[in-house]
Amino acid sequence: MITRKRLATGACALLAALTVGLLPTGAAADDGPAGSDADSPKESPKVELVLDVSGSMRTRDIDGQSRMSAAKQAFNDVLDAVPQEVRLGIRTLGADYPGQDRQRGCKDTRQLYPVGPLDRTEAKTAVATLAPTGWTPIGPALLGAAEDLKGGEATKRIVLITDGEDTCAPLDPCEVARDIAARGIHLVIDTLGLVPDAKTRRQLTCIAEATGGTYTSVHRTEELSGRVQQLVDRAADPVVTPVATEGTGRCMDAPQLKPGLYTDRQEFGKHRWYRVDVLPGQELRASVSISADRAVNNDYGVLLRAATTHGREIVRGAEAGDGRTDVISTGLRYPKKDDQDALDDSKPAAETVCLQVSNSFSAPSSVKTTPGMPVELAIDVVDGPDAASDVASFGLGRGWWLLGTLVLAGFLGGLIWGWLSRWRFAVWRTN
Repeated sequence: MITRKRLATGACALLAALTVGLLPTGAAADDGPAGSDADSPKESPKVELVLDVSGSMRTRDIDGQSRMSAAKQAFNDVLDAVPQEVRLGIRTLGADYPGQDRQRGCKDTRQLYPVGPLDRTEAKTAVATLAPTGWTPIGPALLGAAEDLKGGEATKRIVLITDGEDTCAPLDPCEVARDIAARGIHLVIDTLGLVPDAKTRRQLTCIAEATGGTYTSVHRTEELSGRVQQLVDRAADPVVTPVATEGTGRCMDAPQLKPGLYTDRQEFGKHRWYRVDVLPGQELRASVSISADRAVNNDYGVLLRAATTHGREIVRGAEAGDGRTDVISTGLRYPKKDDQDALDDSKPAAETVCLQVSNSFSAPSSVKTTPGMPVELAIDVVDGPDAASDVASFGLGRGWWLLGTLVLAGFLGGLIWGWLSRWRFAVWRTN
């Protein structure tokens, strides 16, 4: 005798079999043997965030709150998003000694959270206890951070966040950074200045440049969170050495670029051209950053424009600034559609895309405009948005078969459920 329980079980099994049978087999996990990369995993990258907790961090000039509060909020945002493979630590400077003894104040640096697997709750709790206190021993803090990160061949990065210049000379933090770079331990120092003055900006720029790092001026909490997260993420990515290139005044003479990272220099108010080949079914992704490495007038912008070799604009990206940041960036994406009319056995022809980089920077008359400002251009060419779905097994392209499968499963499920309901009602009436 068929009971209701057995019938319901059979119906569910039928639905499961239909759904699994009609889904693309390409969705199944690859249970094959692990490759050589799995047998020899790379060392996890190491990052140490070095935070200034000196007395000046009480100043309330970032989004209506103190610099310390902004830093804590940014740290919480960053700690929530740290990639799992990153080994992260936190070091403070000026957090413990409130007195006037210079010798003691210039030793006031300690590791707040050890470099290693991240316990987000523990790290946030440690940061929450900090209060602006003492001196600004940047040099000793950098030496301590380098010691915290020593050993192994992993990528190493220090991210220094401070609102003022070092107060513990003659231990010049710029010389400390040069000494760290000379050790050959592949450690990069990035610096972020919170509402910095000219002297702080010069010192932090020198520290960053000594190790191949970057300097960023920060005036808002959102900027701080985003930049620190970007630097932490960069530590998790393979190190890419930018390739020097030289753009030209017109596309036909422009250098041919392949996917990668490139550097150039651009004069004020000028433009540069570059060329990239894109095959049908591929997508071009490009971004450009221009650094204001000298004093510039407020109100400026950067334009990244993709065009055909005949000058017709395809797509553009633009960004404007008002003097509150030292780097301005923009990007674009251009998916080239498949040529449906091309013969299957013919080799698809690549389209040459002309990339134009322009800027609207200007400078006071006392500022030298040569050489041009540093430009960083990132180029990537990937499979277009439709390519992945086109390779699904037995022709289940663009997701239509999956959609049909779900519709069919829903239809059959409705029929079976309706039949079961009628059967149960009939049994109830007979009882």
